[in-house]
Amino acid sequence: MYYVEAVRTMTDRLDPTEEYDGTVTVRLLDDDEGVDELTCSSFREAIGKIKTHMDAVTAAKIVDRDDEVVFTSREMNIEDWEREWHRAKRSLSVDIDEHDCPHDNVACFADDRCVECRMDRVQEQFRRAE
Repeated sequence: MYYVEAVRTMTDRLDPTEEYDGTVTVRLLDDDEGVDELTCSSFREAIGKIKTHMDAVTAAKIVDRDDEVVFTSREMNIEDWEREWHRAKRSLSVDIDEHDCPHDNVACFADDRCVECRMDRVQEQFRRAE
């Protein structure tokens, strides 16, 4: 009986302190009708809802699972944000070799080289062809 009470006490203390539903929220802001919140199960669905409702609202936002605004239509275009989201998602899913840019360009990566590194690569290929 003591064992059962001890287990029951231990499991009572292990209940989660927060609940997580795994959703993304789209907030549609309209000057006349106020704020409408749409729950989405993914960023892909949220992007679709923004594209669908964009012309009918004053502003639209995507709020991530951590309650941070990751997109707002007043600051960026949804198509541009979607392209960047796909690029970031692809970069996370692929192992990328480390790349140290010889031109010290902080925006130069192994899968997205700066202009100088691309020119260096073309020059190397040209030299090898000679």
